[in-house]
Amino acid sequence: MNITLGLGPLISLIAGILILVIPRLLNYIVAIYLIVIGLIGLFGAGNFRF
Repeated sequence: MNITLGLGPLISLIAGILILVIPRLLNYIVAIYLIVIGLIGLFGAGNFRF
């Protein structure tokens, strides 16, 4: 039985748990997410394997 775990769902799970524990982190997590998505959009995701 093979279990493969993608990076996106794992980051989402960790972010969700952190937001539940420390709600003030929501602003930072959303900001970091938007910056990362923007950088991937600008430079392309060709070199990244998610």
